[in-house]
Amino acid sequence: MSTTTIEITTDNKTQFLQETLTGLRSEPKFMLSKYFYDATGDRIFQQIMEMEEYYLTNAEMEILQYQSAQLSQAISADGTAFDLIELGAGDATKSIHLLKSLMDDQMEFSYFPIDISAHVISDLEENLPKKLPSLDIKGLNGDYFDMLKKATELSERRKVVLFMGANIGNMTIADAESFCLSLKQLLSPNDLLIIGFDLKKNPQQILAAYNDKGGITRSFNLNLLQRINKELDGDFNIDQFEHYASYDPASGACKSYLISLKNQIVNIGRHAIHFIENEYIFMEISQKYSLGDIDQLAAKTGFKPLQRFFDHNQYFVDAIWKVD
Repeated sequence: MSTTTIEITTDNKTQFLQETLTGLRSEPKFMLSKYFYDATGDRIFQQIMEMEEYYLTNAEMEILQYQSAQLSQAISADGTAFDLIELGAGDATKSIHLLKSLMDDQMEFSYFPIDISAHVISDLEENLPKKLPSLDIKGLNGDYFDMLKKATELSERRKVVLFMGANIGNMTIADAESFCLSLKQLLSPNDLLIIGFDLKKNPQQILAAYNDKGGITRSFNLNLLQRINKELDGDFNIDQFEHYASYDPASGACKSYLISLKNQIVNIGRHAIHFIENEYIFMEISQKYSLGDIDQLAAKTGFKPLQRFFDHNQYFVDAIWKVD
């Protein structure tokens, strides 16, 4: 899971409606996880990150807090100036540790945070310089690849791309390969990618993080139905849908669904969606990786693995790849 609120404009609302209808008219039905994050979704996700069962946030934060100096040395090994480009920067709570280490090492770099939320970017541009006064920051608001292309046009310096928080896990293996191939095409030889992966571990531990005893993840999933009711004139009866999570230790796929508890018709504006009893809506995937899986993904997409940084439990890894 990763968080970025999508502000509602007329264009965004039209896209939200179209993509919701496309998903719910498909066989099987699905929704896009990017729409989890309205104001309520953001608040619930903050609760998820504080759950006892949700180990991911603390695991990667530990890496950034205690190994940023080593990450900084790896990034700056050749001594040349560079652009640090973060995909889905959010509030930079984790990456600020790396930024500080790079500045402590007196590295010559510019920071380009990319986020789909204009609000996130304006906040970063206003607040980060207060914490890191000499930081050279230029925020880019928009799609990852569009803004990465723009960043490469703004500067000819080598690129170091951050894609953290296990955001790659919100994609299937096939989609992750397509993503990394597209990313590589926008980079040059010797550019670096620092990418975070949630590692395969005890299946019960993984499942508990997405099916917590307090029902917070359940509320997070059901909130998307409530968002559709509020913003798209829907009439979902939340009590007629049940959250279900599953984890397959062989494939590493942790998936979340909403199950219709009865035959029913849901209206979204003037559009009717039919559900049969026990029919599911696929909501989200959280893909887990072995170290071998990670190296295979790098090899398939034109990257060379250089280094790995783990938390002390080895729940999570931030891998450094070089464009081969």
